[in-house]
Amino acid sequence: MKGEYRQKAAKAARTAVLLLGVAVLCACKQPPDERVTTQASAEERGLAAIRQAGCGACHEIAGIDWPRGRAGPSLMGFDDRTPIAGVLPNTPANLAAFIRNAPAAVPGSTMPPMPVTEREARDIAAYLYSRPDN
Repeated sequence: MKGEYRQKAAKAARTAVLLLGVAVLCACKQPPDERVTTQASAEERGLAAIRQAGCGACHEIAGIDWPRGRAGPSLMGFDDRTPIAGVLPNTPANLAAFIRNAPAAVPGSTMPPMPVTEREARDIAAYLYSRPDN
């Protein structure tokens, strides 16, 4: 009797761990068909805008070898799709708005408004979304 109970308990525990693992993996990333796709020309302009605005002074960014800032969060593997600044739904429009004027998009943000145009902000977002996970 105790042996049967232990077997059932062990099976239930394995099932719970498996389901928890699946739930964690599913919550980590958006499915590939829901990921943001970008145009190569926008990505190229985005990298140029990142360099021009000096984003690397505060952030670690794929494709920027120097500087590799640490004042702001790393933007490596940005396409992981976590909420922007821990608050905003991660969409291209929200990211572009945050890049241009973070304090207006997320009150209390320590990132200053950036001297970029709307198009440059969209291009920077395209660049960030295009980088593979690192």
